[in-house]
Amino acid sequence: MTVAPLPITLTVNGTAHEMQLDPRTTVLDALREHLHLTGAKKGCDRGQCGACTVLLDGRRVNSCLLLAASASGGEITTIEGFATDAMHPMQQAFIDHDALQCGYCTPGQICSAIGMLTEVADGWPSAVNPDGASLDAPDVRERMSGNLCRCGAYANIVPAVLEAAQQ
Repeated sequence: MTVAPLPITLTVNGTAHEMQLDPRTTVLDALREHLHLTGAKKGCDRGQCGACTVLLDGRRVNSCLLLAASASGGEITTIEGFATDAMHPMQQAFIDHDALQCGYCTPGQICSAIGMLTEVADGWPSAVNPDGASLDAPDVRERMSGNLCRCGAYANIVPAVLEAAQQ
């Protein structure tokens, strides 16, 4: 069965891209295969590891689960969109705290951490801090629990996130 492509406009890192995509194409596949932005990684392809995390309108999403057609009209920010002339404070904090080992999950971890800080600023509650207003190590662990690191760099990721949150 042949599926007719859909005209889709994805705005990624501030640039609009008009594409003709199979309606079953995920944001992750559109980014990697059509726009050649390889920062978001294909880990589990089931939304369980967080390696594919990007921001859609400032909120964290697993790009492997989101159809590109559903993201049309929104603003997608990938890891490539955070560093312009200088590194984003979260990127710098990950370097300063050696919060990576193999680096495969790092783009998703950073995107998730940046999105999490927006949620905290907006007062979103968590299981650890139901008031949503505070951010401490247990809260970071809880809020980042959707992002897995197979190398086990968590001990350095949490301090990196907390440092960047101060900036």
